[in-house]
Amino acid sequence: MPLKIRLSRAGAKKRPYYRIVIADSKSPRDGRYIERVGTYDPLLPKGSGERIKLVEDRIKHWLSHGAQPTDRVLRFLDVAGIKKRNARVNPNKGQPGKKRLEREEAKKTAAEEKAKAAAEAAAAPQPKPKPAEEPVAEEPAATPEAEAEQPTAE
Repeated sequence: MPLKIRLSRAGAKKRPYYRIVIADSKSPRDGRYIERVGTYDPLLPKGSGERIKLVEDRIKHWLSHGAQPTDRVLRFLDVAGIKKRNARVNPNKGQPGKKRLEREEAKKTAAEEKAKAAAEAAAAPQPKPKPAEEPVAEEPAATPEAEAEQPTAE
């Protein structure tokens, strides 16, 4: 009978509360368990002492009998100093994805081209501005009365 030290969910909808239990690995998550050895309330602040409660002597007893903690419970046991948790190594987790790399490369080339164009524009001699031409005085627009006086060719 392989034993697990795992979380069993309790609490209302949207208000999780977990019991840390010793259970057979084949029993359902919230089903039958052998012994309750602690609680975990994720709604409390992280610094709160009431967030994680463990019965250390019973956990040590079950660990000596071969019970294996789940990943989350192993984190709690590591913080409590009961069992050491080895850090996982995933070197690719922090690496950006393909599309992000392509976007960054396109952004970099666009910035380089813009800087190159600005440098060329600064290096090119400035053309002398042409003297401004004087605006031609416009003839006054014909008024509707004047148009009515002119005979139309019919």
